[in-house]
Amino acid sequence: MEKEKAYYENVNIKNELKLRELLGKLPRFCKQFFIGIEPTTSSRTRIAYAYDLTTFFHYLKDTNPSFKNVEVVDFPIAVLDQITPLDIQEYLFYLKLYEKDGVAHANDERGLKRKLACLRTFYNFFYKNEFIETNPAFKVDMPKIHDKNIVRLDSDEVLMMLNQTESGEKLSDRQRTFHEKTKKRDMALLMLLLGTGIRVSECVGLDLNDVDFKNNGIKIHRKGGAEVMVYFSQEVRDSLDEYLEERQLVTPKAGHENALFLSLQNRRITVRAVENLVKKYASLVTNVKNITPHKLRSTYGTNLYRETGDIYLVADVLGHKDVNTTRKHYAAIEDDRRREAAQYVKLREK
Repeated sequence: MEKEKAYYENVNIKNELKLRELLGKLPRFCKQFFIGIEPTTSSRTRIAYAYDLTTFFHYLKDTNPSFKNVEVVDFPIAVLDQITPLDIQEYLFYLKLYEKDGVAHANDERGLKRKLACLRTFYNFFYKNEFIETNPAFKVDMPKIHDKNIVRLDSDEVLMMLNQTESGEKLSDRQRTFHEKTKKRDMALLMLLLGTGIRVSECVGLDLNDVDFKNNGIKIHRKGGAEVMVYFSQEVRDSLDEYLEERQLVTPKAGHENALFLSLQNRRITVRAVENLVKKYASLVTNVKNITPHKLRSTYGTNLYRETGDIYLVADVLGHKDVNTTRKHYAAIEDDRRREAAQYVKLREK
């Protein structure tokens, strides 16, 4: 527990240092905003806001003649009152496709929505605290989000991916060299993700003493800090048992002794490493679907809902605060079930 707490504290420290670096490139008055939202936001959210605001203020400097000779850090807060709703609409149009330092950038509906949400939060803070007189961001409508099909692995694809993880048959010669050293870890990690639906951040934060083999459960910390037990099946336990026999023979680096999943460098495995691991094995099974750890979470949710038909259970296990979030993700399956329902009631027996 203490090691897990130290891990998250270390992540937050790194994020705070990164945020301070980004603040050095923003107008000085922005510091008050980040101080104000600190109690109600995560360090990752504040970093995302800092990146989005950096894009916004550089856009103003590059496109508005009034700001051409003023450094971004020297922008006065009065700049905010000079922006109109039309200016923000033009900014969103610009964000759809733009070039910066020779690199092309694009934003889809969700990217545009996030950046407008950032501006709304930013303007609301200064408007509510009476630093500015206008709130143009509030007058701009949020981009309409068109639902995408939820990407997930089919049952046969799950089986094939796990078989490939175990055998390494389709891996390159170089990949096979590492595979011999990591296959039990990889198998246990994928089985846990596919068998519980936990988030990748929750997975990499697991400690050895978070695993309860008596009840086949793991203790995780959800978004917002809630501590919950999530339970796994016997086949997941068997895979964890095999990995932990191997794990006991490893001497972890200092500070990583209690981490459940270790990298080849004997440090706690990172989110990026798990993302690469999932991509490697999933690409052996499908080239059409872009499979990430979050897609494995969707795969688990889909399988659980198909087996139980209980949307509230799925929401609870996945840690969704609002069942409507879950319902939106699994609406297509509900439609399948409604189609099946039409076949259950017979009006005239033949």
